[in-house]
Amino acid sequence: MAKILTLLALSYLIGSIPFAVLISRLMGLSDPRSFGSGNPGATNVLRSGNKFAALLTLVGDAAKGGLVVCLASYFATELGISVGQQAMIAFAAFLGHVFSVFLRFKGGKGVATAAGVLLGISPLLGVAVMGVWVAVAALSRYSSAAALSAAVAAPIIAHLFLQSPAWTTCSLGMSAILIWRHKANISRLLAGTEGKIGKKKAASTSET
Repeated sequence: MAKILTLLALSYLIGSIPFAVLISRLMGLSDPRSFGSGNPGATNVLRSGNKFAALLTLVGDAAKGGLVVCLASYFATELGISVGQQAMIAFAAFLGHVFSVFLRFKGGKGVATAAGVLLGISPLLGVAVMGVWVAVAALSRYSSAAALSAAVAAPIIAHLFLQSPAWTTCSLGMSAILIWRHKANISRLLAGTEGKIGKKKAASTSET
């Protein structure tokens, strides 16, 4: 029990690393929590006008999710980590991003980190879910609608591809939190006031 609790804590701490804030600080940019939507994610960093900083944030947020999953899988036999425990460790990293201990438990919405986790579980799963995001974004021009569609599709695709209750449950948990974190976007979508991709409208787009 002590071992798995330690691994969960380490995974949560890795997930909590606020790349949006760290990269903005290192590159001399304003804290992303001080403008736009106030969300510490790649989308809001992009509002600073620095595309490279936004790209680094996106990669960092996705990489921490993927790294945790890959490490848990690599050391599974050596440490005696079951598939169910690997799923818990992956979910802890996602929770770390959304509820970062370094940001007083106010993190990003989790889209990039969830994508990283899914890619770590299975590259095919990750690509398939991201394909849903791309397709909906291209058709609707709504980033939030794309994120919500991908969230709904993720556990379904995970179940079909992996046939693993543990990973399906992990995907379902991430999806539920992603949808909850997009509740304001859902309200704007229903009201027809959500900003489309490519149109500047602060605080209206999906965040990572």
